[in-house]
Amino acid sequence: MSMRIVLFYSGIESFNYFTDQLVKELTYRNHEVFVLDLRNPSAEDPHSYAHFTSFLQEKVDLAICFDGFGLKEELFIELWNAQDTLAINILMDHPLRFHPTMEQHPRRYIQFCCDRNHVDYVRKYFGREVAQVEFMPHAGTVMEREQKVPFSQRKYDILFSGTYYRPKEQLAKINQWFPEGEPMNEFYKVMADYMLEHSELTTEQAALDTIRQLHMQVSDQQRKTIFRCSEPLDWMVRMYQRERVIRVLAEAGFDLWLLGRGWEDHPCAGYGNVHWLNDRIPFAETLSYMAEAKINLNVMPWFKAGTHDRIFNILLQHSLPLTDTSSWIDENYTAGEEIAIYDLKDLERLPQIVQRLLQDERRTEEMIQKGYEKTKRNYTWKNCVDQILQLCK
Repeated sequence: MSMRIVLFYSGIESFNYFTDQLVKELTYRNHEVFVLDLRNPSAEDPHSYAHFTSFLQEKVDLAICFDGFGLKEELFIELWNAQDTLAINILMDHPLRFHPTMEQHPRRYIQFCCDRNHVDYVRKYFGREVAQVEFMPHAGTVMEREQKVPFSQRKYDILFSGTYYRPKEQLAKINQWFPEGEPMNEFYKVMADYMLEHSELTTEQAALDTIRQLHMQVSDQQRKTIFRCSEPLDWMVRMYQRERVIRVLAEAGFDLWLLGRGWEDHPCAGYGNVHWLNDRIPFAETLSYMAEAKINLNVMPWFKAGTHDRIFNILLQHSLPLTDTSSWIDENYTAGEEIAIYDLKDLERLPQIVQRLLQDERRTEEMIQKGYEKTKRNYTWKNCVDQILQLCK
């Protein structure tokens, strides 16, 4: 049955790219799709509020968004309730960032998370407010290239695509909520040290452990507030690990290419073997860079039982992801056969892993091919649409 579906453009460029991929797949399946641009373009723009108003003359069956854009605002909550529209919210980040959205959303609401721990988090702490939360892996894009770049002819031995911020600057954001010297400011400093020592722990588990260590008595609501205010630490620890991974390889003498904002602030930015390609390019263009690399590095964004679109896109560009792991990755990919894994607790071995992958090109290409085939079968935007539409039934 054909449905009328609304999706959204926002100020986050990568989400707009993901939206376009969903639109292609939904349109291919003969659904009637409208994309509303929340950046409020002129009335003549095909994605304007003026055209949106016309689309609303008939019932909207489904509204799909990323990280709440198009569902969390009061205007849209009232609109989707009035139309009895099913609202689908695909979270690309930890739900601790979205407490207000989980507390106030359209009546008919399904939330997807990209990490099984995130699903557990929502069920445990927001089970009343979010009646249905499901796990859905990230997705990658299958490109229609004429041919892949021969492995031996690729421009980059090792590429990392992503931003970098100084870890201390992320931690300092706690001071905006809790001034220096206040008990909660000290709490987050203790928690930050604990997270750096225990890279296997989720952010919420680190918070719970710190509460116990400091013998704090907290209510359920206070606990949820502690989680919500942990966001700067979540950013801090992932930037800390990005810094470490790049530093280890840079100091080992490998040529590294970095694609994204902020790398001029990395401690190894001045090294002759560290090359900063570009600070801000459209998401779609990063895929062609990935295709030109033999190895693409990944550092998981503290998803301990989840996925990341970077891994899928790397494989779908016929390159090899070299990543730390999660329980989901361990269950669904075979290390050394479809993907390459390193351990954040044993980064001393990382240069040896990279050297072996670069030297044994035949084995590396075999890994890429197996990983490509698995990813193309299971982790594309087609698979996401399959799961969304299945739930809609």
